[in-house]
Amino acid sequence: MFRNQYDSDVTVWSPQGRLYQVEYAMEAVKQGAAVVGIKSNTHVVLTAFKRATDDLAANQKKILAIDSHIGVGFSGLTADAQVLTKFLRTECLNSKYAYDTPHSVTRLVAALGTKMQICTQVYGRRPFGVGFLVAGFDETGSHLIQTCPSSNYYDCKAMAIGARSQSARTYMERKLDEFSDCDRNMLITHGLAALRECLSDGELDTRNCSIAVIGKGENFQIYDGDTVAPFLPLLDKDVAGKAQSEDEIMDIS
Repeated sequence: MFRNQYDSDVTVWSPQGRLYQVEYAMEAVKQGAAVVGIKSNTHVVLTAFKRATDDLAANQKKILAIDSHIGVGFSGLTADAQVLTKFLRTECLNSKYAYDTPHSVTRLVAALGTKMQICTQVYGRRPFGVGFLVAGFDETGSHLIQTCPSSNYYDCKAMAIGARSQSARTYMERKLDEFSDCDRNMLITHGLAALRECLSDGELDTRNCSIAVIGKGENFQIYDGDTVAPFLPLLDKDVAGKAQSEDEIMDIS
């Protein structure tokens, strides 16, 4: 993308009906660290690849808790994500104070979409340069919802956003029929396997990977650092299982 006379403000339309400022914000999401979300009938799993801005700096957190039943993984500008997560947490607190009940996941995302849409229509503002994968569980079941800087949001069975996320989406398209009946550990295994597809080099380890799980009878829980270690062997078992299946196919043929 290159600068042109129609990208000076978010309210300026191009003759082709495009808002370049919104497209630039969506490009920021595509360049961020990868985040993967997968949903089953009982659980939702988020896995995220953490980057460090410098060798001397700690890796940035890419998964944040909103409430006991909702959390988000994000790709894009971290500062924008912090502003929006503060808004989401405030909405959840207001729901508990006013109605003494947890906030509905779908209504919370709708409120987020409204807040993000204002910045695509008002002169002098810019769109939020961040995309979310919202994971939650409420009385209607498990939810995985993708939000975009354009303020659109989509209910998903599985989704990946960020750099090289197309490789993860290709993996999830192949395995899509398996997700609905997966148990907790199997869903985490698929999440890690999909995230691994986004790596250009190296392997997932406790320093560059985060996992979050929410499900029936289970609060939103984030695994970072050493707490990720027990889940990484699940990925090795999955690889071993694939190799064994390929050997069996060769023996049959």
